[in-house]
Amino acid sequence: MVAALVGVSTVGPCGAAAAGPGATPHEVKPRETLNAIARRYGVSVREIVSANRLPGPTARLQPGSRLTIPDARTNRRGDEAPRASGRAGPQVKRASLRASPPREFVAPLPPSMLLGIPDVMGAPEFAWPVDGAVSSSFGLRWRAWHRGVDIMAVEGTSIHAAAAGIVVTSGIEPRYGRVVKIEHDSGFTTVYAHNLANGVDVGQRVAAGQAIGAVGQTGQALGPHLHFEIRHEGRAVNPLYLLPLPPRVATEEVALEAADDDE
Repeated sequence: MVAALVGVSTVGPCGAAAAGPGATPHEVKPRETLNAIARRYGVSVREIVSANRLPGPTARLQPGSRLTIPDARTNRRGDEAPRASGRAGPQVKRASLRASPPREFVAPLPPSMLLGIPDVMGAPEFAWPVDGAVSSSFGLRWRAWHRGVDIMAVEGTSIHAAAAGIVVTSGIEPRYGRVVKIEHDSGFTTVYAHNLANGVDVGQRVAAGQAIGAVGQTGQALGPHLHFEIRHEGRAVNPLYLLPLPPRVATEEVALEAADDDE
């Protein structure tokens, strides 16, 4: 289960936060998850977490507990969800976690991203920096662009250099939190972000597989995970093109970062 990978808190059968205008109460059913509830009502996991003051997006819910669903509009079938007042409001379509947003709201592709397959001539033999499932993939995410992949792991898990290289950044950045960047041969750079701790210094040469830090949730992260990027000549490329197959992709996407771009 996703919850077992990331380390979760359990939400008991206490009452939900007071419902505001347009909010809908929801009673948790057996084995129901925040992601399933968010898809049903057409809202984000982050909105439910905030409205109910939950410990995080991976909180395990107990059957019978009650949640407040903020500004609920539609369920997964596209039917109008019941409102607290019992009266139906206008039907509004909202994007689910996997749905592409309307074209006019999609941010243009930044020039610092490459969606196609990169030139792999001379590319290092990259390895997975942590062992875990990919909870959020590279490319379009919500209405912005995600420059890497998010890999779920328990907080404190060791992060390993994906290839040999020289550390060019080891510090703190507003969105990334604690972050390490390593420069490799042939114009490649790897990025390891939201770390609990960095274990290397700028200018240090590291070997492939060497421990360089620990998984955390610093910066604009909603839960413990590693945000991992591979860049070629300054442009972010899809790490799954260069990491060993098969990719370890979670069965459901989990929101572990803010919805907008990473830089």
